[in-house]
Amino acid sequence: MSTSKSAGTMKKKKEHPRPGSTGRWMLYIMLGVSLLLIVSLIASYPLLMTGAPKTAVIRIPKGATEVNVRDSLTKHFGHDYTGIVMRAAGLRNIDYSTRHGLYEIKEGTSPLAAMRKLTSGAQTPVRITVNGYRSLPLLLQNVADKFEFSVDSLARTLYDKAFLDEYGLTPENAMAIFINDTYEVYWSATPREVLDKFGKNYRYLWNKGNRDKARQLGLEPAQVMIIASIVDEETNTRSEKGTVGRLYINRLHKGMRLQADPTVRFAIGDFTIQRISNEDLNVTSPYNTYRNDGLPPGPIRTIDKRTVQSILDSKPHEYLYMCARETLDGTHNFAKTFDEHTRNALKYRQTLDKLGVSR
Repeated sequence: MSTSKSAGTMKKKKEHPRPGSTGRWMLYIMLGVSLLLIVSLIASYPLLMTGAPKTAVIRIPKGATEVNVRDSLTKHFGHDYTGIVMRAAGLRNIDYSTRHGLYEIKEGTSPLAAMRKLTSGAQTPVRITVNGYRSLPLLLQNVADKFEFSVDSLARTLYDKAFLDEYGLTPENAMAIFINDTYEVYWSATPREVLDKFGKNYRYLWNKGNRDKARQLGLEPAQVMIIASIVDEETNTRSEKGTVGRLYINRLHKGMRLQADPTVRFAIGDFTIQRISNEDLNVTSPYNTYRNDGLPPGPIRTIDKRTVQSILDSKPHEYLYMCARETLDGTHNFAKTFDEHTRNALKYRQTLDKLGVSR
């Protein structure tokens, strides 16, 4: 028998890749990926690793162009950083006239992050702090200085009758809407939008519960605000504020003049006076509560909402008089009768005499 097989019946031997060829291909792929990664890192290095040299505020006005934005960035950060930011922004094809606002770029911010902030319209809010302003014109000027609009446009909006009617206020007591607090508003806001921010806080304070408390005292919210402004000038002692406020309300209900020294200082325009003279008491002004009945026309300063709450929640008492305590610690002696008050006032005057305080 023949041991050979015919060519047609012989099985074809399966071919296998040469040893090591698959490994080489994997190596080539890995090298290619690594090369691409290195190139990507080199290309993105300026975008990710370069930081803003300092913190600066960029303001984009209405109708701004790319040139306006570039000039503003260059002014604060120089050409190199600005160039990277603007090249990245160019990929988004942004219309800067729609990005009106204020943007804070903090020191160390990458160009990529800066680009995203500017092109997405992620504005940085403007912070307004109101704390014990005694002059409404000064307050309005300081607020307007933080925005694009003028102080005149802000004042016109504030004194607009339709606006004041919404809050139950008048031009004389318009200061009441500015409650001591810190507010955040976008730089692109209009005067009305800014004032509505203050108004929101005013409405929050004068919720139904507090309006009911004011009504029980026989007062309107605006009247409570005027009293609170006098109380805040009269004492810094938190525990006394409700007592002082209730004292003024007692005098009002009895038809007595308030005779509040802070209103005289406001009328004169000098809050440094420690000792009110007879001449001071006779100054002609609607704010002088020694010469005029009832409340002054408006608040004599911006108001702390805690003071308003202290007055609304104060316990009834029969005090009608008060005088700074002779210890000069900022507290007061309270009295129900004029004779008792006279004795308290004498002790205070004697202390001032010893210290040589004449004004």
